[in-house]
Parts: sequence; structure tokens; C-alpha cells
Amino acid sequence: MVAPVLETSHVFCCPNRVRGALNWSPGHGGLLAFGTSCSVVLYDPQKRVVVTNLNGHTARVNCIQWICKQDGSPSTDLVSGGSDNHVIHWEIENNQLLKAVHLLGHEGPVYSVCAVYQRGAAHAASQLIVSAASDSTVRVWSKKDSEVPILACGDDDCKIHLFVQQDDQFQKVLFLSGHEDWIRGVEWAMFGGDLFLASCSQDCLIRIWKLYIKSTSLEVQDDDNIRLKEDTFTIENESAKIEFAVTLETLLAGHENWVNAVHWQPSFYRDGVLQQPMKLLSASMDKTMILWAPDEESGVWLEQKEWMPEVVISGHFDDVRDLVWDPEGEFIITVGADQTTRLFAPWKRRGQSQVTWHEIARPQIHGYDLKCIAMINRFQFVSGADEKVLRVFSAPRNFVENFCAITGHSLSHILGNQDSDLPEGATVPALGLSNKAVFQGDLVPQPSNEEEPLRSAGFEYHPMAFQRFILTEPPTEDHLLQNTLWPEVQKLYGHGYEIHCLTCNNSKTLLASACKAAKKEHAAIILWNTKSWKQGQSLVFHSLTVTQMAFSPNDNFLLAVSRDRTWSLWKRNDTVSHELDPVFNLHAFTNTVTAVHSRIIWSCAWSPDGKYFFTGSRDRKVVAWGECDLFNSSIGPCSSVLDAGGSVTAVSVCPVLSLSQRYVIAVGLECGRICLYSWEKANQVPEINDWIYCIETSESQSHTLAIRKLCWKNCNGKTEQSEAENTQWLEFASCGEDHTVKIHRVNRCAL
Repeated sequence: MVAPVLETSHVFCCPNRVRGALNWSPGHGGLLAFGTSCSVVLYDPQKRVVVTNLNGHTARVNCIQWICKQDGSPSTDLVSGGSDNHVIHWEIENNQLLKAVHLLGHEGPVYSVCAVYQRGAAHAASQLIVSAASDSTVRVWSKKDSEVPILACGDDDCKIHLFVQQDDQFQKVLFLSGHEDWIRGVEWAMFGGDLFLASCSQDCLIRIWKLYIKSTSLEVQDDDNIRLKEDTFTIENESAKIEFAVTLETLLAGHENWVNAVHWQPSFYRDGVLQQPMKLLSASMDKTMILWAPDEESGVWLEQKEWMPEVVISGHFDDVRDLVWDPEGEFIITVGADQTTRLFAPWKRRGQSQVTWHEIARPQIHGYDLKCIAMINRFQFVSGADEKVLRVFSAPRNFVENFCAITGHSLSHILGNQDSDLPEGATVPALGLSNKAVFQGDLVPQPSNEEEPLRSAGFEYHPMAFQRFILTEPPTEDHLLQNTLWPEVQKLYGHGYEIHCLTCNNSKTLLASACKAAKKEHAAIILWNTKSWKQGQSLVFHSLTVTQMAFSPNDNFLLAVSRDRTWSLWKRNDTVSHELDPVFNLHAFTNTVTAVHSRIIWSCAWSPDGKYFFTGSRDRKVVAWGECDLFNSSIGPCSSVLDAGGSVTAVSVCPVLSLSQRYVIAVGLECGRICLYSWEKANQVPEINDWIYCIETSESQSHTLAIRKLCWKNCNGKTEQSEAENTQWLEFASCGEDHTVKIHRVNRCAL
């Protein structure tokens, strides 16, 4: 088998925030399917890895369901519905996409799908798919004539409508009333010879209905006995009439807010006999799930024992705007429009060779959409959001302890001499946006079970929500929200509008920032001293928003690109005194006459030797510029113009050369595809064949929306640099508007 040239090793994402966007295939080894933005993600909960992405929808995926096989084996067929009005039937083989069929007909977003194999059918041609959309229609899809016993539809009239198929048409036979608000979910299950229907509603209640064949024998009715109310309907076929009855079996009240979904435990085979447990799982907007089952003695439905959360996939639930590797290349930090900063790192378990990446901290939970981030050192970063303030964060002691325990690092080696100076954690005060440090003396002891319930019920208010924990595995969601914040150590004021981009020089002494701008005076780049956090020089040149900046590897130059379709290059001039900040002067630039790009320049990157820099634009062009030195200010294009085939939104250059000693450039496109090229300066004019196409991401590896950032794994220091030059695999990370962060590995020998 030929080794892959490019593979996606890790994916970070989470389900869309809509009910029905997640479904678990029953059977041993079944995959978890969920919608992330426009993609359907298949996740293996046992291995804790994303198996593949199914890309086909052009808008948000709203609902997903596996088609359960009657023999209890893992499903191989999947149905999804989206806001693009499409229903897609996916056929999976060996955990990879075999075939996708688009079912067209709805005129509004599809919010519910249900699919079954027909009883007694032995092949996929007998599948039946039902979809409901906001166009107020329910559509039935089948490859051949089929019969369905009964169809239940929950409506916004607070009723459940029952349909049966007669003369190739679905006829309404009954409606079930009782709920007092919109129906949010319905699901059938068979126990013995009877059908049970579970329904949930925005009235916070769950109802279980029993459907059975009404007895035709003459029975003497005793009017003194209390009997359940029956709703009946009759189905006629060629030979006889069959009367069915529906009664309310039980009413379950346990949630304190809308109940969004109910699901019966899937059936399974045991000793050759099909088993259907009478257990029901419900999920609510009160942030709880309840497992219900009838008591063996009394038959009363009760809540079951508590379940412990497992380590699962997580990620942003909105656009991911920026990402950065830490200086050692051991973890990545991302920011997004979901107003969070997230830190992803490898989980190294003792005795296991497999390493999986997980979210291990959420350093910042903000009140504004986050736009950009820059690392100052291994455990300190600066973030910018849709506000005028830059915020600086430093890692607390509890995070460093958990980071070492999860990733297998030495705590004493990482902490060094900072052991006594670090706070334990951070917390956000009420009505505040700033993470406040929590020190050892601020920690509030957890109340013991023996203490008075009044003391632990809120009669004594403690503002400190942080609790110190030592973890040996990635934290759960509630722990991420409360106990993984980083304290905010500094605010930087100076910009007049919302922050747009950030970068830090390689010696970590200077920070450059820029904000949204429609005038030249607002488009200035501000430099900050990372030791004193004092504002330094203001660099004024561009007339519109600076979209990205990058320092050269030797920190002699600062490059900026802008919405005004130009770039500017600033040269560092060291001052006489080392105590003063360096001064940057405009060294080179493009204007309307010398510009190559005709649209917004979204991205820029330096070659690892600092001789050249690359720009990527909405006009589909990627251009190399140079050579750059302190005495040459006439810098122009030194490559042919690369047509990337789509609007270029991100460019990043690999820190090591290919085996043929060519630069390796990753180009991210607005369509979500990532292309890798190699480039070498040609010795002829005009430049010909200087760009060589290497590889691009496949459909399942690509993002479904625009790439926001590409970043190669760092190779700082002589040791890491030499190791990288001898390694076979190179790594880079990508993030995009599809809410997804991915880590890719590329085979250096194939470039």
C-alpha cells in the first residue's frame, strides 16, 4: 500500500447548536455522526478520533440519523438534512464515503429526518426515508413501493398527528392532544406486540403513548372500573378491518425547561434473541439528560442512576478566526466568533502508543467575538476581539500541573523558578469581562456532605467559582467552563476601533497590532513592548484595514498587507541605548502603479531564511517578493504569478525546505481547499516553471467554508531545526469559517 502524501491527523469541532444534529450508530463499534457547520463528521468514540468528514451540504446541517439494521450490526447508511433544503443519503463502507444521493424537493430548511429498513427486507433498496422541513411539508422517499405501519409527526399546534399509508397515500387517522406547547421530538419503539411512542415538548414534559390492536372479543364492561381514555382508528385492507387504540401510558416530569429530544435505547441481539430494553433517554434545555425506566415491581417510571461523562471531541461552535502554535510546537491555541479561546494538546497515556489531541483548557470566555491571537511565550498570549482593547493572559499553576499530567511533561522542568509566583487559577466576577487571578489563599474549601444543607445551598455567597483539580485525562465540559480560565494580567489601550490582527516578533520583545479602519489615521500599526507593555511607535501608511502582519525570521522587517490592495515593509533601526525600543522606518511598499494584486490582500508569510515574502489575495494570485535586505529598498515580484484557482484567504511557508531545497508554501482558499506548492527563484526573466504544484486536500480533508488561518508547526532552536530537517513528516494546522480546526501531516519526501 502506497503511503499517503497528505493526511489529516486530528480534527477539533463540535455539533451544531440545533436539536437532531447528532446520532449514534447502534451496535458494537458504532460511529457517532454529527453536523458541524456544513459537514457531517463521523467520530469513533472508542478510539476518540474523527474517522472522516462527509461534505455535500452547502448550509448548516440540522438533522442526522443512521438507518438501523434489523440484525443489530453497525449501520452503513446515513441520512442528513440541512438549511440548503437538501436531504442527503450517504452510503458508508469501511468508514469511508461510498456514495451520496441528494434528495431534492423541499423548499425550506430541513429540520427532521427519519429512516428505516422495511421489515423483512434484505438490501438497501427497501429503505424508507421521511423528512420534515420549514416549508410545512413532510416528504417520504423510497426506492420502491413500501408499506409503513404508522407515521407520527409533532407539530407547533401542540398535537401529534398520526398517518397511515392507504392506496399509496398517507392518510391522517388521528391526533393526540395533551402537550401544551410545541412538540420537539417523537420516537417509536416496539415492546412485545405493542408500539410505544415517546413525545417531548416545550412544556417540559414527556408523554409515552401505547398503540395496540383493539380486542374484537365481546367483553362485559364494568362501568364502576376506572379505564384509560382510548383514541381509536380503523385500517382497512383487502381482507379485513383492523381497529387500533391509543392510550396515554405515562407522563414523565423531571426537566425544568424545554425537552428537546427523546430516544429509546436501541435494540440488540443477545443469544440470538432480539432484545428491546424499555429505557428512554431525554435531553433538555435545563442542561441535563435523564435516563428513564419503569420500576420492576411497581411499573412506575423512575429516573435511573447517574452517568459519568467520558472524554469526547470538542471545539468551536462558530467561525474559527485565528490559531497559533506555542513556541515549542507542542500545543495550539485558537480563537473564534463563539467568543472563546481554546487550547488543544496531545493526551499521552501510559502504556498506549496512540496519541489523541483534545481541548484541555479554555483560557478565555469573552463577551465579544474574538478575532486574533499572538503568543508571547510558552504560557502567555495576547488576544484581540471586537473591542478596542488588547488583553494579555498568563497560565496559572493549576493549568501547568494538568498540562504536564496530560501531555507527560516534567512539572519541575516547565515551572522552573516561577513556582511561588503563579496564581492557582482564575475566575470571572459577576458582570465582568476580565479574568481575575485566584491565589492559594482565595480558594474556598468544598463543603462536606455532613455540613448543614443551608450553608451549601447558597446562604453564604462565595464569588470564587474556581476549584483546584489535578487531572490525568482531558477535562469535561463543565470543568473547561469553570476551572481552566487564565488570569488576565494586562489591558492595552490605544486603538480607536475593533482589533483586527496581531503578531509578535520571533524574539518575543515586540507586539504589533492593527484595528478596523476606513481612514489612514485609524489604519496605523501600533507596536508594544512585551516587557513593560508600554505603547511604542505608531506606523502609518495604509488607508484601509491591515488584514495581516508578519515579522521576518531575523526580526529586521515587519510586513503588513491591507484591504487597500497594497503591502508595506518596515525596516528595524536599532537605537543607541538597548533600553529603548527599536524604531521602524518605511523601507518598501506597493501603490496603485506598482501593485500586482487587484483585490484585497488577505495573507502574507516569510520564507524561513527571510529573503522572500509571499502574499495571497482575493484575486486568486499568490506572489513572491524579494530579495529583502537592509540596503535594498527596490523590492518587487521575483516569481511568476501563481493562479491558485480560487480566492486566496491564507498563506503559510514551511519552516524547513523540501528535500530538493525548495520552499514549501501552503495556500488556503475561500472554498475551504488547501493546496501545497513548492517554489524556487528562477534564474531567468520572465520566471517560468518556478512554481510546482505538490498536492491538495481531498474533499473529506478540506474545510467546507473559507480558510481563516494556516500555520506550520514551529521548529525553533538548532535541535528542533535539525530534527525537522531529518524528519519524514511535516505538520501544519488550519482553521476556517466551518467551525473546524484541523492538524495535517505532509510527507516531506513526496514534496
